[in-house]
Amino acid sequence: MKDTLGFIHKFVAGTSARTLLLLHGTGGDEENLIVLGQALDPAANLLSPRGKVLENGQVRFFRRFAEGVFDLEDLRIRTDELAQFVTDAAVHYQLDPAKIVGVGYSNGATICGSLVLQRPELLRRATLLRGMVPFAPAVLPDLRSVAVWISAGKEDTIIPPAESARLAELLRQCGAEVALEYIEADHAPTLMDVAAAKRWLAAHRD
Repeated sequence: MKDTLGFIHKFVAGTSARTLLLLHGTGGDEENLIVLGQALDPAANLLSPRGKVLENGQVRFFRRFAEGVFDLEDLRIRTDELAQFVTDAAVHYQLDPAKIVGVGYSNGATICGSLVLQRPELLRRATLLRGMVPFAPAVLPDLRSVAVWISAGKEDTIIPPAESARLAELLRQCGAEVALEYIEADHAPTLMDVAAAKRWLAAHRD
């Protein structure tokens, strides 16, 4: 755990040029997705920041007013703040900025989607487990160089599959290559999610 670069975070050096940016869900921390990252790509560097917002004692990446109702100004600020952390971490840890892949779960998937929409130069690849639309851009960004994988839990009552489908459609409207998979699961990620995401990442190494 390192309280540097603006975020408490964990960095695990890998043996390849790829870095997985691990963004946890509500109640998680910088340790939460390390095992997932290692399962998705054992050779990748792992960069895992801890969110800065507390909600009823649980850590998140941005504020919300209610379930599914986001504080959009806070989301904008937190997205830029996270983008700066990723940029600084790439310099600090000597990472290839073109090989940083977002891996987000739930709240982490939503802010990862916000990174893609608000700072399209930052991430060319992203895997979003149980993500939803973070905000509706006034002007659609050009995401023709971006590829995104999204998984939706068919029995998810926290982020229903229709929400993940809305996110996929928005990203497609921006020109991104999007793969949306429906998993026989609820909100929690499963081994099926891991296997599907791993296959997608293996096919998107460019």
